[in-house]
Amino acid sequence: MNLPAGAMTSTIESKTNFFRPLTKGTAHGTTTPLHVGRTTIVVQTDIRDDDGKRIALVTQTQAVITPR
Repeated sequence: MNLPAGAMTSTIESKTNFFRPLTKGTAHGTTTPLHVGRTTIVVQTDIRDDDGKRIALVTQTQAVITPR
């Protein structure tokens, strides 16, 4: 959504914190952009169970690669 036409990304950094196992039900993820720049994008994904308890938190930095 936040990329210019024809651009793609490559992961620079990815960090995942696991807080609890998912023992039943479904995992639900919500991703929020923390920074959307011209050359990098940082997103955070919050993963929760059906009861709303956090299972994991993922932060990723993506390099924006534009066509020449």
